[in-house]
Amino acid sequence: MAPTLTDVAKRANVALSTASRAFSDPDRLGPDTLRKILTVAQELGYSPAPRAVEPAADPALATIGVVVPDIANPVFSAFVKAAQGQGWHSRHTVVLADSDFDPGREREVIRHLRDRVDGLAVCSSRLDADEILGLCGRVPVVLVNREAAGADCIVADATEGLRQTVDYLTALGHRRIAYVQGSARSWSNTHRVEVIEALAREYEIDLEMLGWQTETVAGGTAAAARVVASGASAVIAHNDLVALGLMTGARALGVRVPGDLSVVGMDDIPFAAVSEPGLTSIAVPLARAGELAVELLGRAVTGDRQTPRTLRLPTHLVVRTSTGPLGARPLAGIREMA
Repeated sequence: MAPTLTDVAKRANVALSTASRAFSDPDRLGPDTLRKILTVAQELGYSPAPRAVEPAADPALATIGVVVPDIANPVFSAFVKAAQGQGWHSRHTVVLADSDFDPGREREVIRHLRDRVDGLAVCSSRLDADEILGLCGRVPVVLVNREAAGADCIVADATEGLRQTVDYLTALGHRRIAYVQGSARSWSNTHRVEVIEALAREYEIDLEMLGWQTETVAGGTAAAARVVASGASAVIAHNDLVALGLMTGARALGVRVPGDLSVVGMDDIPFAAVSEPGLTSIAVPLARAGELAVELLGRAVTGDRQTPRTLRLPTHLVVRTSTGPLGARPLAGIREMA
């Protein structure tokens, strides 16, 4: 079996991303580190996969790959549409791949695209950042909703949106709040858990941290009984699809939204405004992230590669009718039944 970049990184005792930069952007490494990696690569007989097409000097010829976990989720559809729009404006060709939340498929997709595109935008990956950078090799990459040192990253910072949410819910009298997590592999979920746990301590509220769910309507419906059993009077869901499923599941259990249970989602997808009741949601500017990702990659493929940085996009609360004051009817009886 031919040696891989992972083999080189292990033998040289460096991170996979560091080994990748030895071949993709050696000027960022110190001379000793670069020499060690190249020496190990030579000893192992490793050579990076050649690109099928050299990066285009003319931005009109640049092709940019966009990888998302689920194109059926409206928030990722918005990301892709914005990326396509920016590509059209900048005369780039944008191609799309859907990994279906499958890390194995995501690896295959990146391997397939890296020799066919001039830049890659990888959104809400289920892979470790170092592995993504290693897979991309020489190809410029922007990580979206995944933060990593030494890479261009665009993240939706949930801090302000969650702070507004907790402040709003506590003002309505809610002191026991549940959070329904998304995927264990999701950087966004990890970030949101850290923020809401800190806010729970700051606001001195009881926080019920519920386990991971598939980030779909069905996942939210499945979590409804656990939310009700927790005794929480309000719940924040990892995303709007989960929140919509929670409302459906709660109604099936005889729980009124928002009379017995206030529900908050995250993403502010179009369905949030037309659901019944209207879903209170934290707006996440993923469309803006799509524009920025293509803009950054457009600069990189024409040689304008700057020091890697992380761009943080703010979030904010959008209040609708799925939230209301703490209800008069307690959930204790329902919790005993569940």
